[in-house]
Amino acid sequence: MAEEADVVVIGLGPGGEDAAGRLAEAGLSVVAAESRLVGGECPYYACVPTKMMVRAAGLVADGERIPGMAGEAEVRPDWTPVAARNRDEATDSWDDTVAADRLTGKGVELVRGRGRITAPREATVDGRTFRARRGILLNTGTSPAAPPIDGLDGTPYWTNREAVQATEVPASMIVLGGGVVGVELAQVFSRFGTRVTIVEASGRLLPGEEPESGELLRRVFEREGIGVRTGLQADRVTHRDGEFALHAGGETLVADRLLVATGRRPNLKGLGLDHVGLDEDARAVPVDGNMRAADGVWAIGDITGKGQFTHVSMYQAAIAVRDVLGEEGSPASYRAVPRVTFTDPEIGAVGLTEAQARDQNLPVRTSIVDLRESPRGWIHKSGNDGFIKLVENIEWGVLVGATTAGPSGGEILGALSVAVHTEAKVTALREMIYAYPTFHRAVETAVEGLGGE
Repeated sequence: MAEEADVVVIGLGPGGEDAAGRLAEAGLSVVAAESRLVGGECPYYACVPTKMMVRAAGLVADGERIPGMAGEAEVRPDWTPVAARNRDEATDSWDDTVAADRLTGKGVELVRGRGRITAPREATVDGRTFRARRGILLNTGTSPAAPPIDGLDGTPYWTNREAVQATEVPASMIVLGGGVVGVELAQVFSRFGTRVTIVEASGRLLPGEEPESGELLRRVFEREGIGVRTGLQADRVTHRDGEFALHAGGETLVADRLLVATGRRPNLKGLGLDHVGLDEDARAVPVDGNMRAADGVWAIGDITGKGQFTHVSMYQAAIAVRDVLGEEGSPASYRAVPRVTFTDPEIGAVGLTEAQARDQNLPVRTSIVDLRESPRGWIHKSGNDGFIKLVENIEWGVLVGATTAGPSGGEILGALSVAVHTEAKVTALREMIYAYPTFHRAVETAVEGLGGE
């Protein structure tokens, strides 16, 4: 016999956990299903532990040392990332007790198991069936995806998950993929003493961002001793005697570890989407401005294809909750999605790149300034690599995109994110007062470089 609930939440990544808690606090009966970890990828494998690793590696690069560390390639035995510390070796399980208690403390019924839709407004979790009076909210996220390279399957390659769980650094590593995950972890391991080579099939690092971002990272990485091989397509992988060999373009690269960072796939298989007229073979679940995917179904987070970021999932969660509760509000807008690559230098970006804007036939002009030539860049000296690039829609007189690369590049991005989101006039940015001597004062120079009135 089916049990009753107002809402069933399937998947408890950051957005799902937040939505379930909000709905319960609003007085609804909420059942939340999760087969793995309450909180999802972010606190255990991604955002939080990787940024802790970035911070630690940055201290090493700055000439400081974490207490107890001996040399650049050795990690203290009891120094382990957050993910590894949350692992119970005896049961081979993860400890998400704090997150689970936080959720149930808000009145949510947490059911451990993989939830699936079995009929409109009906979900089954571990043999229990729930009728959702208001509907079902999906937040099943994504998983690391490996390309179909001959010989790769079955080898002990790493994804971001294994990299975060590592308690010692390998002597050498090949990083397959020059996107965000690849470049961040490549620099982390390199700074702890691993010999690293990045292999990226496209012509540059960070292929989804401005070309200047990829060029900047290449210059810095090569200066730090990280090998960068772009435009190189992997053909075959072999693993023998504890060593990986990556065969690509007629040559062979050899290393102790292979980190595959070539993207992620949505967790839609077996979710029962066909019961509500959706395709689980699709690359994303289509949603409207209120996060509705079908009658009585909302979807948020990575599976919507609007950006694989925790902040997007949380943003969508708030909109979905509002819609479930019947409250008024603005529909989702993605013109100013901010994103940060936490390398050194840090790469912040918001809105459209120049290429994306031109692909949309927008009349644009751009301006770019070298951060090293700014007063703060001159003061900063070592480690001052970076730039600010602005993309203006000439017809509207507003910014549609911006990139801020350099020390604290993600923090400099804040003001430009506001400008893109609010469609602030470039004339207003030109008339602002910018604090001296800051990195963000270079925004003023970039605005002047746009010309116009």
